[in-house]
Amino acid sequence: MPTDHPQARTRPYVLISAAMSLDGYLDDTSNQRLRLSNPDDFDRVDAVRADCDAILVGATTVRRDNPRLLIGSPTRRAHRLAQGRPAHPTKITLTTKGLDPSLAFFTTAGDKIVYCPQPALPTLEKELADVADVTAAGDPLDLGLILDDLAGRGIRTLMVEGGGTLLTQFLTQDLVDEIHLAIAPFFVGEAAAPRFVGRGTFPQNATHRMHVAEVRQIGDVALVRYLAGRRG
Repeated sequence: MPTDHPQARTRPYVLISAAMSLDGYLDDTSNQRLRLSNPDDFDRVDAVRADCDAILVGATTVRRDNPRLLIGSPTRRAHRLAQGRPAHPTKITLTTKGLDPSLAFFTTAGDKIVYCPQPALPTLEKELADVADVTAAGDPLDLGLILDDLAGRGIRTLMVEGGGTLLTQFLTQDLVDEIHLAIAPFFVGEAAAPRFVGRGTFPQNATHRMHVAEVRQIGDVALVRYLAGRRG
């Protein structure tokens, strides 16, 4: 992540954060959320979140995992407030259809933005206008338009936490600056389970390799941090 936030940036600095099994899965096929990480790594993720202006997850993640996407540490929240920032990053999701306004994404603290295709805007505004800022971003949804809109809102650092379809879209469209990948020491081995990324044409390939910025052991998890090289 950059140490400064120059105003000249036209789009936010995009950081992907994910935990996966050794065979590349984000979860298994059970009804219970698979714990891929450990308490020390959860705390690291909390610290990264606290440095970001916004957190983005897909609508499937909102429905399946019911995440709050909040800063857990009171010390980090207080530090953000002392900097003149909100206690929690802005929460963002993308959807083409309705979301339950009683989900934790909407009912817990923090500003919320829901991006949708233009045709879905009237319906989603009726359903979610009381709990989120609902904004159209193309038809179909255009990640570039979303990043441009976020830049206009003053969002300079964006953390993308999944799921796999959204991560694949950001990576194949070359919209990622940095990747934090926590690798759990076990296999899932279920073909129907969600993967870190799906099929696609990736600019980060054997010819254009990413830079390894850090490798760190956190308990039984290995953290690998890559710089994806967007914008040269």
